[in-house]
Amino acid sequence: MRLLTAAPSDGAAWIRRAFQVFFRQPFGLAGLFSMCALIAYALSWIPVVGGALLPILAPMASLLFMIAARRAAAGERPLPETVAILLAGGRPRLVELLKLGLAYLVASLLAMLLFMAIDGGATAAWMDTVATAASSPTPAPPPLPDSRLLFASVSRLVLLALLSVPFWHAPALVFWGRQGWAKSLFFSTLAIWRNKGAFAVYGLCWFGLSLVFAMVFSILVALLGVPQAPSLSAGLVVVSAISFYLTLMYTSLWFTVAGCFEIDDDEEARPEPPPPTPEKETLS
Repeated sequence: MRLLTAAPSDGAAWIRRAFQVFFRQPFGLAGLFSMCALIAYALSWIPVVGGALLPILAPMASLLFMIAARRAAAGERPLPETVAILLAGGRPRLVELLKLGLAYLVASLLAMLLFMAIDGGATAAWMDTVATAASSPTPAPPPLPDSRLLFASVSRLVLLALLSVPFWHAPALVFWGRQGWAKSLFFSTLAIWRNKGAFAVYGLCWFGLSLVFAMVFSILVALLGVPQAPSLSAGLVVVSAISFYLTLMYTSLWFTVAGCFEIDDDEEARPEPPPPTPEKETLS
């Protein structure tokens, strides 16, 4: 894999390509997202261990969408071949992906501890106040967040953004580039720094789309009367809208990789090189 330089306008092009590919294979990509969501939901019910497995398997889930989007862009079916391609990657690559997941778990815990130190309990106190106001006999408007809560929210977004930088391209670098987990984190950070203009546009576009999606979502909720009289059909519409948006975001991951790295077409099929055999000493 060779590092490329992307123009700032490529950030918007990555999202546009994600829309095009999604509408080319909507059921396959949506089915992949549903499969990952069901697995995540099942793992969340496992006491203690389930919460740790989710971040450990997160790099593999991102890689599944990269493989699926790459296949969909080539006119091929995302499912079920995507899972088979991942499993056929070989034991060394799967082990490195698990190591990458463990690193993501540790980094997430450190980020959480740092956020708790910055927050100082402001978020929990505000949520308790909102819950108390909502459960009181006389309805009262929810309290406005104070400056500490706003600062904590901004800090959390900054921490999440910094956490995503080294892990953004790392699954692809492990799978297609055959890099170790630590090396993939370094080159992922280097790629984003080198193409920071494109990623700035990419982030701003998703921020704008998020605002549009939030407005459309609010209108749907109001029209369907979900808060007053939720129904099965209304719930399906809401869940489908959220799934559509998240599937698009995950689909765009592959195009950020393809815009920052040059990947050979035969890298998936190329087998792992055999381990070197030690030379035998000739006795005389």
